[in-house]
Amino acid sequence: MRRIVRFALPIAALLAGSACSSTPAPNGAAAPTAASDDALTARARAIHQRVMTLDTHVDIEPAAFQVGQLNYGQRLNNQVDLTKMEEGKLDAIFFSIYVGQGALDAAGYARAYATDTAKFNAVHRLAEQIAPNRIAIAYTADDARRIYASGKKVAFMGVENGYGIDSDITRVKEFYDRGARYMSLAHNGHNQLSDSNTGEADNVWSWHGISPLGKQVITEMNRLGMMIDISHPSRESMMQTLALSKAPIIASHSGVRALCNVSRNLDDEQLKALGKNGGVVQMVAFRSYVKCDPAGAAAKAAAQTQLYQEFAIQTGGRGGGGGRGGAAGGAPRGPVAGTPGPSCSTAAGGFANRATVVVDSQVALMSPAKQQQFRDRQRALDARYPTPAIATVKDFVDHIDYGVKLIGLDHIGISSDFDGGGGLDGYNCALEAINVTKELVRRGYTEEQIGKIWSGNLLRVLGEVEKVARKIQAGEIKS
Repeated sequence: MRRIVRFALPIAALLAGSACSSTPAPNGAAAPTAASDDALTARARAIHQRVMTLDTHVDIEPAAFQVGQLNYGQRLNNQVDLTKMEEGKLDAIFFSIYVGQGALDAAGYARAYATDTAKFNAVHRLAEQIAPNRIAIAYTADDARRIYASGKKVAFMGVENGYGIDSDITRVKEFYDRGARYMSLAHNGHNQLSDSNTGEADNVWSWHGISPLGKQVITEMNRLGMMIDISHPSRESMMQTLALSKAPIIASHSGVRALCNVSRNLDDEQLKALGKNGGVVQMVAFRSYVKCDPAGAAAKAAAQTQLYQEFAIQTGGRGGGGGRGGAAGGAPRGPVAGTPGPSCSTAAGGFANRATVVVDSQVALMSPAKQQQFRDRQRALDARYPTPAIATVKDFVDHIDYGVKLIGLDHIGISSDFDGGGGLDGYNCALEAINVTKELVRRGYTEEQIGKIWSGNLLRVLGEVEKVARKIQAGEIKS
């Protein structure tokens, strides 16, 4: 069993505990020695206080957004809450309006829409009832800058999986009016709008890209001013999106496939196409997308899927058991209201797991003998395919470096997927955001460059998407 060390240290202590790298900085600056680490720490702390830090993907559960009980305004047993944002100086986040992929029928669409609605309502409760003096909803890039300047935290919303719109194109505007400023057409599993990246597991596709309805949705998103997110749809879907969209697009939480070969990451051709489009890829601090063993991960995914099938366990997705954690499985859940938990874990994986909850609930319904049989088989599988070494902040910033060198600094941003599977050693909750800044400083990035990576590039894209929408609405651009 991996030992999880929990602690609650101030930012200065977190920084002071970081080791120095002897690797030359990519931007030409000399790497600091141990003797100069104090100066680097002080500089990183000052920069972190001055730039707007923005994370484009944080998962939530409405249970933690209720008025009159322990809620997101307080300290919870999760990776992000408002208190951790304030203490860690994480200034802005996109709350994920996420719904898992289900059946393409009336009941499935209804459940997805209800889930989306509940999550939209949760964010509005936080900003309008629970903590209106501490956080406000941004609907535009300028809103974000204004709210940030006022001293409040910034709440954006992004829809992860367009499944909930059903076949009703008017729901795109409904979601936009509720606050959605990006949407991905698909998640883990093909749907009525687009193929998913998970199709790579068996090479079975529904649309070979985007469906006719999905193309209409892209047109409507351009017209409204909603960013198109390509982090979960298939590679072919992404390339078709680039051809269809009149505005820059984003990958809200993806990594570099050349460094970690999983279907959720972007290869060099995709990255170059995204850069040419003027978009931005928000590099994700998700350990199994940052550092991976693709051969081992694929083998474990196949074995895990087979085990679940033998025991009739449903996980609601495709590939690796359908979990949000990629080929190696794993689907951590969002924050849950309850007893306040620890501030942060020194190692990734110290937070609850949504896939584990889903699987355990089904195992609990089995006979005692069958439960024991499943657990024995699961232990054997885990022993045969051990978890790879935990990714670190340095590994994460390697993805940032790679993207900067390949397509330019103006097209790179930061995301975490916290409370949805994200986290790695050194950046495992909002309190540790400063460690990313420190590693960027260590590698020679300037304050201006760090500001662009943390928020400037994403806000630029949002502003450009807004401009395109105004031109489409004015008839200056054909939709």
